[in-house]
Amino acid sequence: MQILLNGDSRTLEKGITVADLIAELNLTDQRLAVEVNEELVPRSTFSKHHLKAGDEMEIVHAIGGG
Repeated sequence: MQILLNGDSRTLEKGITVADLIAELNLTDQRLAVEVNEELVPRSTFSKHHLKAGDEMEIVHAIGGG
């Protein structure tokens, strides 16, 4: 299936979760913000949130500061 990830088309296996994709991208231990179809996905739901064909996903690194 096809999704848009940070503006680029990406082919994924059907049924993949946000957590699966983050692991595939080697971003598991990073501070991230994830948005799917313009809605923030809480980290606690990454393993339950299944991606669907046509989803538009943004992954950004969370940077702390003051």
